[in-house]
Amino acid sequence: MTAEQFVDKLNANTFDPSASLSGGSLTSVERNALVSQLLPNPASPTLRAQVLRSLSENALFSNRQFNRAFVLMQYFGYLRRNPNDPPEPLLDFAGYNFWLNKLNQFNGDFVNAEMVKAFIISGEYGQRFGP
Repeated sequence: MTAEQFVDKLNANTFDPSASLSGGSLTSVERNALVSQLLPNPASPTLRAQVLRSLSENALFSNRQFNRAFVLMQYFGYLRRNPNDPPEPLLDFAGYNFWLNKLNQFNGDFVNAEMVKAFIISGEYGQRFGP
């Protein structure tokens, strides 16, 4: 891939999942800066890693992913399972989507959404890790 293709491919994957027409996270200035960073050797693993890191640390991309990652970490940390593993009734991420929607309703304020409290007092948590 050329430098432009690589950066554009990465950027294409940074759209807002709740608004599929949102486009990538990079402004044209940010995109061009990453292309310039990669231009000396577009196949360099080191340069590609630096570009990937820069893109993943982009503020807009981070904001778009923060709540999704937070809910996922609740499942990993408290329930020690994937959000679509049993005892999830239909194995369809319904519980994950419920908590993501709740967190989004509270604008990412997990305290007011009572995220941690709900996971800790859940029946599943109590059965698996309680006294």
